[in-house]
Amino acid sequence: MRVYLPTTLPALVAAARAGSLDGRAAHAVTAAVREWYAAGDTEELEYTALTEAAEASLRLLAAEPDGVLRRVVVAADVPERLVTAGGRFRSSVTLAAPVGLDAVASVHVDEPEAGPTIRAAIEALPAADAGDDDARFLLDEAEACDLLWYDVAELAQLIPPPEA
Repeated sequence: MRVYLPTTLPALVAAARAGSLDGRAAHAVTAAVREWYAAGDTEELEYTALTEAAEASLRLLAAEPDGVLRRVVVAADVPERLVTAGGRFRSSVTLAAPVGLDAVASVHVDEPEAGPTIRAAIEALPAADAGDDDARFLLDEAEACDLLWYDVAELAQLIPPPEA
């Protein structure tokens, strides 16, 4: 089953060095996504899960005020038996075990130029959560930023070499 793990660049670096992603909160095409987006094909449903994982990454960035302002989503294939649906988003799932890097299919990362838009969305999170439509618009603006696609073989481009 394809899952989308929200993370940050520093956490991705740590995962690459550890050999696995310890994040248990992930996103996938759940029954709730299928019900909400009944007319969507598989690709559209997976894009929905990826988009919600990107918002979850935004929320992780809010907890790292001095971090790199780039959302990161890791796409991985895991056994369905390790996935339990439920959480904040329609696509929210919980994984029963860490995800090894050998299960990673791709990594999706904001362009560096998206930084100001991502910062504005992070600052708008509390108001958006409280129902402010203007603040929600700023989250939508972040969602409109394209995530760059990296093959797992290109992971080294995102990971700085260890300090000597």
